[in-house]
Amino acid sequence: MKTYEKSAGFFPVFERKTGPAKEATHYCPGCGHGNVHKMIAEALEEFGLIGRSVFVSPVGCSVFGYYYFNCGNFQAAHGRAPAVATAVKRTNPDSIVISYQGDGDLAAIGTAETIHAANRGENICVFFVNNAIYGMTGGQMAPTTMIGQRSTTTPQGRLETVHGNPIRMAEMLATLPAPTYIERVAIGDSKHIMKARKAIRKALKIQAEGKGYSFVEIVSACPTGWKMDPVHARDWLLEDMLKVFPLGVFKDESDSRDENSWHRRYDAYEPAVVDEYLDRLKSTLGEAEPVALENDLHCKFAGFGGQGILTLGLLLSQIGMRAGQHVSWFPAYGPEMRGGTANCSVNLCGSRIGTPLVENPNVLVVMNQPSLDAFADQVTDGGVIIVDTTIVEGRPDAKRLRPVLIPATAIADEVGMAKIANVVVLGALVAATGCFPRAFCEDTLRAAIKKRSLVDMNIDAFGRGYDFVKNAR
Repeated sequence: MKTYEKSAGFFPVFERKTGPAKEATHYCPGCGHGNVHKMIAEALEEFGLIGRSVFVSPVGCSVFGYYYFNCGNFQAAHGRAPAVATAVKRTNPDSIVISYQGDGDLAAIGTAETIHAANRGENICVFFVNNAIYGMTGGQMAPTTMIGQRSTTTPQGRLETVHGNPIRMAEMLATLPAPTYIERVAIGDSKHIMKARKAIRKALKIQAEGKGYSFVEIVSACPTGWKMDPVHARDWLLEDMLKVFPLGVFKDESDSRDENSWHRRYDAYEPAVVDEYLDRLKSTLGEAEPVALENDLHCKFAGFGGQGILTLGLLLSQIGMRAGQHVSWFPAYGPEMRGGTANCSVNLCGSRIGTPLVENPNVLVVMNQPSLDAFADQVTDGGVIIVDTTIVEGRPDAKRLRPVLIPATAIADEVGMAKIANVVVLGALVAATGCFPRAFCEDTLRAAIKKRSLVDMNIDAFGRGYDFVKNAR
């Protein structure tokens, strides 16, 4: 007597957020997702891949994959599962990565990610459940909705002249040279289900052998979205859907590709001309001795576009990297090339950084009045606030903060170029915080400034900002 049990690829109990633990899934009666989940879980168990596997599910009916699969799980933004899967695979090459998506996700907002992941031949499996409708959000027309098919947004049926034709993803991807295996199967009768199981197993085996990108399109019913009972939905799938989405293998090069062929296709990048700036910065990063920070810096730099706000953040970040600190730089700016608002967040820490965002800086630089008005109240008590008094008329709260008032733009004019006011401010910041030795910062600037004719001017500007603060004490 043979006992059939739930696959070890599933959690023993499906714990739902909105209700007690259950043995059943949340899928509607007649939905194909449950069948596909079962096939994937059983294949992972049989191949011994559960401990290596990562399941990536985006928005849609597949979103709750983390309730079911007893492996690593990532939830991706709508359509972005192939991009997330790419990142997981490239950072963990030994993992088995599954991008599990529906048609409203993969063939609509996720089209670009899908095509480019396939075109790169990423060594991942994409399991694409095609039920020709947006099932989770109310039954709207999807990219795969068929001509004449009714949905909540096409009550008279999809029209070719208005909505275009349904997209056939398997055929489209099969035109690309990089994918290894592409097949369309169905969740219809028992014969179709056996072929679907075989295709899913084959895709996982190809990835485990390092042979590249696999795409399995699974035509499935959505009785709720189609407004049918499960039996009629299955019959409609077999009689109507498969005429538009014919089953079969569209590409299979698994036998002709060697093990680890995915890695074989990527050659080392060898630029014809070495970038002098990057080469110089890399060498100076390696030469410098680590410099300990007395206190972590969480900085916000803000002003107008064109004042060098983002460059100021980059320069401080490069000093921090050369000093051996953990560094993050996060820019934010409007669409204007000049004159719009711009700010950036910079973290320099002795330990790992949890988030690149700086909401409560302990160092704030403002180079226009709107920035002072917007960010001064966010600075932590006792924090440093550096104000370019050439431009900013307002003054910060000297009782709560440590203001550094410096005519940075006027000093930059004296040096010879108003655009290097940001470097004047950098000198003032280093002096006010005591974060790094002056000579260390100047050595980094010599390596980091791309235009060699401007190095001396920038070193002069940095020194003037530094001396201004030191002499004011």
